[in-house]
Amino acid sequence: MRWVIVISIYTFFLAIAFGFVTQYFLSEIRSLIAAFIMLLFVVALGVIFDLIGTAAAAAKIGPLNAKAARREVGARRGVYLVKNAEQVANFCNDVAGDISGVVSGTLAAMLVFRIVVTIPVDQAEFYLGILLTAFVAALTVGGKAWGKIVAINYSTEVILLVAIIITRLERPFNWLKKSW
Repeated sequence: MRWVIVISIYTFFLAIAFGFVTQYFLSEIRSLIAAFIMLLFVVALGVIFDLIGTAAAAAKIGPLNAKAARREVGARRGVYLVKNAEQVANFCNDVAGDISGVVSGTLAAMLVFRIVVTIPVDQAEFYLGILLTAFVAALTVGGKAWGKIVAINYSTEVILLVAIIITRLERPFNWLKKSW
């Protein structure tokens, strides 16, 4: 129950931060192409995090333990991710995935509004809204379906790659751990 409360509070603040950043950048971006690329980036983030969450749930710990015994970079972190697969999957699939879904919907709506303001045509908002929503939904669902195939068939490799990335990102901040 503690995890549910913590992740709910964390999600609230993460959604505020992510929403603020995307709203800020979208308000600063004048190009429709750049705004569309930002929308694709948010959808891709959702797909990638869904892939990671599924891989964490599907991965076997044995191969990662063997790599950790050989002191391969990231293997210990990979073991940790698989041992905590429930939290990893919850964060990646639900928190990051749902936030990116909400933000991509908001970005799509804002993009439709910008296009309609730029090119005022009768019923453009209605049809463009439907088309862009369908496009974002298809891209998200199709991307997540592809991601699940990759995650299930290459779960150990995906988790090891994620663990290596996390390990490499942590290294510059290792001095913080020692001062605590």
